[in-house]
Amino acid sequence: MAKRHQDEQSLQDILKNFVSDNNLQKGLDKVEVRDVWESIMGPAITKYTRNIRLERETLFVELTSSVLREELSYGKQKIIDNLNSELGKSLIKKLVLR
Repeated sequence: MAKRHQDEQSLQDILKNFVSDNNLQKGLDKVEVRDVWESIMGPAITKYTRNIRLERETLFVELTSSVLREELSYGKQKIIDNLNSELGKSLIKKLVLR
């Protein structure tokens, strides 16, 4: 039986190559932003969050409470900084609360 000689790669490297070769990073970022929002903001705020959408460098968040929307609007930059820190990259430049 002939030996198969293959370069050994870690699964992580193979997945990174697959994501970059197929231009999937933007879609993965959109999903990751939703998960990070829920972990950073906690269940109290997530309960009032209806929709989270990332378009280019702007994060659109729909909230069901106008009082909460007003309260969060005072700390937009801090929220952006916390989300980007958790994501490990500067993905969000602007936050729009609706």
